[in-house]
Amino acid sequence: MNVSDFLEQHFRHFNARETLAAAKAYREFIDNQNGRMMVTLAGAMSTGELGLSLAEMIRQGKVHAVTCTAANLEEDIFNLVAHDEYRVIEDWRALSADDEVKLLDEGFNRVTDTCIPETVMRHIESRLLNLWKNAAEEGKPRTPAEFMFELLDDPQLPEHFQVPRENSWLAAAKDAGIPVYVPGVEDSTMGNIFTARVIDGSLPSHAAMHPGTEQLQRLSKWYQETSANHPIGFFQIGGGIAGDFPICVVPMMRQDLRLDIPLWSYFCQISDAQPSYGGYSGAVPNEKITWEKLSRETPKFMIQSDASIVAPLVFAYVLGW
Repeated sequence: MNVSDFLEQHFRHFNARETLAAAKAYREFIDNQNGRMMVTLAGAMSTGELGLSLAEMIRQGKVHAVTCTAANLEEDIFNLVAHDEYRVIEDWRALSADDEVKLLDEGFNRVTDTCIPETVMRHIESRLLNLWKNAAEEGKPRTPAEFMFELLDDPQLPEHFQVPRENSWLAAAKDAGIPVYVPGVEDSTMGNIFTARVIDGSLPSHAAMHPGTEQLQRLSKWYQETSANHPIGFFQIGGGIAGDFPICVVPMMRQDLRLDIPLWSYFCQISDAQPSYGGYSGAVPNEKITWEKLSRETPKFMIQSDASIVAPLVFAYVLGW
């Protein structure tokens, strides 16, 4: 039994039923409605190696734009060049404060059960710093994703790959030529390092990096051009800025620019957040109607589960696996 058949047979109720319904609607939206899909990545999906399925979704034309946190951007590259140096801790819930200090002293940064070595961060820093300096000297700023695309063009980088390049969703996005938007770059290791290099004078200013507002302008242009011929959907993994930033482009254009722009035409979010806590990440989809993001008729799905489990299953169904 393949994955799609398994879901059809066993995912009948509760979050399982919602998962299958969202996957069916996603497949219908892309294959039969000629839709285009924005996928957003919060949390630690790159460290969770979501690229194993997301990269194939991009290659197969099932994803047409990505918005992610800067952590997901950099951690896809970290995994690509240092995968074998990571440490997985199976009993991570039992770690004491002393165990955490030991990991710190050994040069590891822990994300749930996975520890990222500090060495990979310094390795990537040394390469990015040259790109940042060149951008500053040339007066040609880049977005965070454009710097990473440029890094992937480094002919020496493949010598350091520890997993196949096809496991990288970022490499797939670069090859497919789809846009990747990265708001809030300061909330990441490389964003911290970029700021530190401005402070210590290694970089002359912050001008080498395009800010989030400029990326929102680019997203607005992409949305206008794409929606002229295709409905656009929104598949949100987690919450936070990765989801809030791109979904707001529609009310921005409709309310602040007074443009006749269609609303998002499909919406699905995988989240563990609860709406009663007042957070945007847990808001039920219908709340977005009041913000002029979704319409009453937009297909809407809210899967309250673990994205590291659910997202690969949805992607497998959409791919027909």
